[in-house]
Amino acid sequence: MVAQHVNQLMEGMQLSAEMQAVSNMADFKNVCMSFEPDIVHCHGCWQYNIVNAGNFARKQGARIVLSPHGQLEPWVFEEKPFQEKFHKTVLWQKPFVEKAYTLIAFGKMEQEYLVKLKWNPRIEVIHNAVITNSTTREKMCSQTFAVYQKVLDSNVLEQMDDDTQQLMASIIKAGTLGDARWVEPALPETIDWRRMFIYAEHQNIRNYVDYGINILGISAISLDTEHLPAYFPENYQRPQSIKKLIGEYKGNETEYLMHMIQQIEKQPLMLHLIEFTRELYRDTVNDDLLQEALEEKKLTKYASRLMQVLHELTLLDEGYMPIEPLDDRGTQKIRENITNHLKI
Repeated sequence: MVAQHVNQLMEGMQLSAEMQAVSNMADFKNVCMSFEPDIVHCHGCWQYNIVNAGNFARKQGARIVLSPHGQLEPWVFEEKPFQEKFHKTVLWQKPFVEKAYTLIAFGKMEQEYLVKLKWNPRIEVIHNAVITNSTTREKMCSQTFAVYQKVLDSNVLEQMDDDTQQLMASIIKAGTLGDARWVEPALPETIDWRRMFIYAEHQNIRNYVDYGINILGISAISLDTEHLPAYFPENYQRPQSIKKLIGEYKGNETEYLMHMIQQIEKQPLMLHLIEFTRELYRDTVNDDLLQEALEEKKLTKYASRLMQVLHELTLLDEGYMPIEPLDDRGTQKIRENITNHLKI
């Protein structure tokens, strides 16, 4: 029945996606290395070769979608010998389920069991056309493909190529300053506009990106990202303007910049980096006063690391850095916090 289900998915989505199906580990490794899949859809979770395949694929950069096929329902656990349940569940089954991008349940009852397990909160319900007449093969395939797209539209920075990321930095700078003369972007042959726009939406910087594209006169695709479904970390909140968090500017530029740095130190977000960069370009910034304030609050080193990150992500010019940039392990930690903001 699992094989029938996979065959129906393969047949029903052959015009929507390039797919391959395998049933043993040796073939899977060969296919995974040559095919380089974006998504690996695993069916079942009690056989170690399935878990092994998923772990191998994840190391190659693929994202895992898991259909347990009812194998995590209570009656299945009750049938298994205690030793098998204990070792399989503790050693590899639970970690495998936890690391899947999403689980596909075949009905509300299976969904309820998966929710009670609390192994993975990302659960989709898609009825299986092989075992029920409540759906059709076409509908099942359409819903499954929508889940695949949702997986690909999540944490898109992780899969965005370097050329697109560099172009995005130039676009952000143009959008921040409102002037094309500050940047001379190199347009790569292929631009991953979809991922750039989705990333901008999830970081709440789409207005800067759209404005930058307009300022630079670049021709881009049209994509409404506001309603595209995606998966987010459990603690994700859409970034708010730093002014909503620290209050409005009240005339003391040094004090305002210090509040911005302290907020960024709590949680570095792209939106706040852009807003901070914009503030540093103002003529009212007094470098000497800001350096004194940083020394007093013992934030000099953090601010230096922040300058390095701003130089990379918002292309802040050295002439507008109130303090020398620093690139060390602390700087790398800031980079990782920003990169992992949307990591599942």
